[in-house]
Amino acid sequence: MSGFYDIAVIGIDGTADLLSALRGKVTLAVNVASQCGLTPQYRGLEELQRELAPEGFSVVGFPCNQFGGQEPGDEAQIAAFCHNEYDVTFPLSAKLEVNGPQRHPVYRFLTSAAEGVPGDISWNFEKFLIGREGHVLRRYPPETKPRDNGLLQDIAEAL
Repeated sequence: MSGFYDIAVIGIDGTADLLSALRGKVTLAVNVASQCGLTPQYRGLEELQRELAPEGFSVVGFPCNQFGGQEPGDEAQIAAFCHNEYDVTFPLSAKLEVNGPQRHPVYRFLTSAAEGVPGDISWNFEKFLIGREGHVLRRYPPETKPRDNGLLQDIAEAL
């Protein structure tokens, strides 16, 4: 595997290769949950998506239920929530694990010492900025809001 965009990830709608469509874009990868205190970040993430997509940017969400059971629904329920509550247009994966022995390969990549930024995911809405070539550029803690000046500056530099 040579980069983020080469990793097989199933989309929330069952599509087999979610990340290949993002190849060549600057991407903000976020583990998401519907019943978290940070769930309102969906609004800011969607704003970034709509604002920066024309410049070759995308958010991608990875639903995960490993933190306090805050993403208990199935894919159809998650997709409906995201659409109905936040009008999310950015791609979402099928539910996956970000830590532990069943950690999805995309999170093994993002958290590897060789390719990503090492360390377990601490909570929902942890973010990784991925460059156009599929390399991890930066990692942000869950509390980092989508409109955080540092995050926006890093995105602008990557674009």
